[in-house]
Amino acid sequence: MRILFSGVPALGHLLPLVPLARAAQAAGHDVALLTSGGMREPMSTELPTVPVLAAGPMPPDLFAEVARRIPGSDPANRPEPAAVAEFFAGTRVDLTVDDALRAARGWEPDVVVADAVDLVGPLVAAELGVPYAIVAFGPEVPEEFRRPMAELVLPRYEQRGVVPTPPVALLDPTPVSLQAPGWTQPPVTIPFRSEPHSRPDVAAEQPLAPFPASEWRPRVLVTLGTVFGDATLLTAILDGFHPDEVDVVATVGVIGERLDDTEHVHFLPFRPMRELLEGVDLVVAAAGAGTVLAAASVGVPMVLLPQGADQFINATRAAEAGVAVVVDEPSAVGPAVHRMLAERSHFAAARRLGEETAQRPSATDAVRELVDRVERIA
Repeated sequence: MRILFSGVPALGHLLPLVPLARAAQAAGHDVALLTSGGMREPMSTELPTVPVLAAGPMPPDLFAEVARRIPGSDPANRPEPAAVAEFFAGTRVDLTVDDALRAARGWEPDVVVADAVDLVGPLVAAELGVPYAIVAFGPEVPEEFRRPMAELVLPRYEQRGVVPTPPVALLDPTPVSLQAPGWTQPPVTIPFRSEPHSRPDVAAEQPLAPFPASEWRPRVLVTLGTVFGDATLLTAILDGFHPDEVDVVATVGVIGERLDDTEHVHFLPFRPMRELLEGVDLVVAAAGAGTVLAAASVGVPMVLLPQGADQFINATRAAEAGVAVVVDEPSAVGPAVHRMLAERSHFAAARRLGEETAQRPSATDAVRELVDRVERIA
């Protein structure tokens, strides 16, 4: 089967597709990735044998156009429903779909598999007359955001003379405990197990240098993800830790500045999350969905300082599940870590969530079920 994965051009949206794409390839299916050409290089490391079908601009150009259409808006840092809808369902569709259709027609997919807020993929599928599936990347997007996106993208279908259809599947890596209270699983859901980002076919980075005389210290991972964060914010977080209480591994992947190691703080560039989580007792993060699901999957509790996008939603869900403490200032991170290490209740909840995650089906199982569904309706 020819499976075309489609995603918003950002690692936070594309990396959740990677385990499914790898599983599809391993099962013998033909796989391609539809996204902006600016993501070709970073994705070549993740999926080296998967062709990237280039379509549409990168986020900086999209954000600029959103600001032109809605003056004063900032969907990344101030995620208000109208601006978020304009980014995903208006601007990105308008500036991407023609390129996407040309590329997809040339590749001739049997099914399109789109990330949860990639509204280009389903429109391409409608034009081509093929089914599509959606991949969730975290807790369900609230209705207050979903509805404006659906309403805004509908005229784009009408302009092209096609009718939106429901997805054949919703592939969901999110444990039920991280969903909103009262959440009901959609009937088309194919659950699968979230796993920390890894690169199984790439040699691991050099192991982290040991901390001196620190066997008794808990290890804390501080990571602000692939979008948000700067040296000032990171330094403010680190300055708030209690002296000599923890050893810290801090990522500087999006900062672009060199920060010098200290006795109990080591800085690292971007690494796969699976490597970063080795030996970690607690995670401090901005609550990106990938980080929250990764920590949850290995049973590690979190202190979360959300910065924008969907991070406020993810942080709320993690706190409701009892696996995280949410703070709103970098100076509050250190005291929250201190309390969490002393009280330990979040560690028990995190272990339970890790066990819940482990019981979900694998990505291989999810791909098999998806292919079966597509074949049944062919």
